[in-house]
Amino acid sequence: MRGAFIRAITALAERDNRVHLIVGDLGFGVVEKFAQRFPAQFLNAGVAEQNMTGIAAGMALSGKIVFTYSIANFPVLRCLEQIRNDVCYHNANVKIVAVGGGLAYGSLGSTHHATEDLAIMRALPRMVVVAPGDPMEAEAATEAIASHPSPCYLRLGRAGEASVHQEKIRFRLGKAIQVGEGKDFTLISTGGLLETAVKVAESFRKTGLQARVLSMHTVKPIDSDAILAASRETHAIFTLEEHSLLGGLGGAVAEVLAEAGAEGIVFKRFGLPSAFSSVIGTQEYIRANYGLSVASLVAAIRSTLKNERTFSVTTAS
Repeated sequence: MRGAFIRAITALAERDNRVHLIVGDLGFGVVEKFAQRFPAQFLNAGVAEQNMTGIAAGMALSGKIVFTYSIANFPVLRCLEQIRNDVCYHNANVKIVAVGGGLAYGSLGSTHHATEDLAIMRALPRMVVVAPGDPMEAEAATEAIASHPSPCYLRLGRAGEASVHQEKIRFRLGKAIQVGEGKDFTLISTGGLLETAVKVAESFRKTGLQARVLSMHTVKPIDSDAILAASRETHAIFTLEEHSLLGGLGGAVAEVLAEAGAEGIVFKRFGLPSAFSSVIGTQEYIRANYGLSVASLVAAIRSTLKNERTFSVTTAS
């Protein structure tokens, strides 16, 4: 997804000299070409994310479209006050880009795991929260947030993610993309678990169960219409996210269902516990440890469907 983002922002910068990129002293193998091509639209703020965010806010209030860029939780948690008070309070046109969402930097441990970011950014006034599911969505999301005149958060994977979409997509902020049709149950994923959701659906299709797959690339504002349609047209909804079960995609979907008074729908969230990971390894290894592998999800969903009951909220252990 990093490559897709750089391709998109390079094209944007070429068309519009208001587009600027500020980095926190990293990612040079990725951003170097951009820096060389647009030296007047690039700044390395150093290992100083609070300064990076403050500079971005000032530039945005001077008419620029400013992207800040760093890995995992550093452009979010380390400078949260600046994001809240400098960016959101002033409705500054700043786009905060975090690379390595979820467990992408698995082997570096909890300090580099971005597992609370969606919840935190969702809570900030005026902030749009986007977590694309594959490189095609990442490229489209970059263009979409550049056109949006308010603060945005873009949560990317790291590198090497598979392209789930095989045809051109229609990407709109706040509108889910339906990847697969089905009437039996619905899988709603955000971020890098889209490929997993598609593989889970394929596994069930072999047994005669048809799963609708929704890529909920925008977590705020969330696509309430797509969620409620799924609650009416399928018998169960399962959310998949590489994020804490508190405050992320699952919580947002639960809020929509509860406030709409949805009845007769089985609902279950799959994600990460509210805990620091004691497991170190690759992203895939840690995902599997928390029940987010294809095999684990298929087994858990099958078990839930066998014991259907009316609307309830449960969590993955």
